[in-house]
Amino acid sequence: MDKNLKGGKKKQKTVPEVGVAHIRATFNNTIVTISDMSGNVVSWSSAGAQGFKGSRKSTPFAAQVAADKAAIKARDMGMRKLEVHV
Repeated sequence: MDKNLKGGKKKQKTVPEVGVAHIRATFNNTIVTISDMSGNVVSWSSAGAQGFKGSRKSTPFAAQVAADKAAIKARDMGMRKLEVHV
């Protein structure tokens, strides 16, 4: 079963330089979603996805870590400016 597969690099999506950061802060968790101006999601993160469990998910530090992680992912894809909607 030898298939002739070309071992090329995966094509990275190109995103516009300007986007919108949507922040949903609840009593239990904080979810940060970064999208382009059309609403297509570029990256997201949450306090729970960063490994915080239980009551530690609802802390300001957990929200900061989640926002940093989402911003780093968006920056690596080429986004440079954000509007923030809370």
